[in-house]
Order: sequence, then structure tokens, then C-alpha cells
Amino acid sequence: MSSFEPSSNDISERIDRLEMRLTFQDDTIETLNQTITAQWREIDALKRQIALLVERLADAQDQAEGPRNERPPHY
Repeated sequence: MSSFEPSSNDISERIDRLEMRLTFQDDTIETLNQTITAQWREIDALKRQIALLVERLADAQDQAEGPRNERPPHY
């Protein structure tokens, strides 16, 4: 074997390191996926809450007493 050819032990160590990196990356991707999924659930819930609040505000404005969209008396 020449000095430039890796030994089987070197190759085994490289494969072990690559497998560890792959395992770490798989775990990181799964964690990120779970985080993103949780964030989308929260965003959807907040969108529904905002839509409900907009609807309630519109109902409250419709039921409010007094003139609407009229100029104040000082004009």
C-alpha cells in the first residue's frame, strides 16, 4: 500500500464520523420539522382568533348607538 492510500481503519473511522453526522442531521431536521409544525398550528389558531375578533368588532359597531360616518358638529 502506498502512503497516499487510506487504511481500512481510516476508512472505517471516516464512515463512523459520517454516520454520526447523518444521525445528528436527521435529528436536527426532525426537531425543525416539529417546530415548524407547531408554529403553523399556532399561526392558524391566531388567524381564527383574529377573524373572530374582527367579526365581533363589526357586530359591535353595527349595534353602537349614535351617528356613524358623519362629520362632528364642529365642522
